[in-house]
Amino acid sequence: MILRDFQPADLPGVAALLEQLGYEPGVREIQDRLAHLAKASGQWVRVADVDGRVVGLLHVYERPALEKAREAVVQSLVVDAAQRSRGVGAALMREAEQWARERGLPAVALYTRIDRDAARAFYERLGYGLVATSHLMRREL
Repeated sequence: MILRDFQPADLPGVAALLEQLGYEPGVREIQDRLAHLAKASGQWVRVADVDGRVVGLLHVYERPALEKAREAVVQSLVVDAAQRSRGVGAALMREAEQWARERGLPAVALYTRIDRDAARAFYERLGYGLVATSHLMRREL
């Protein structure tokens, strides 16, 4: 397994991973989103590559805040269903934690849906603990 920065040729693999989570933005939309991320500071997108195939995705960013210390937030962590429990996710999370340390960030946070029991158990095995539950509120513009 090779962990490396995202490359444009990875778009189809990234789209396939996101589809496994129920998100289907399509390659063109992902390309546009990645272009916006590339322009923003404090963003990092990595992939896990096994034999030339993208089997994992990590997007982590630095979140500044007024009410608490800056922290790294894992926005996306996806591992191909056929590659789960083989160390891919743990390796990507170690990358996120190292990235945070290098930036002087005191913590790594992430959100997972309440119905994703396996994901929550995975994060707990890595030492992450539940801090809060919340409701996402949104208004389309």
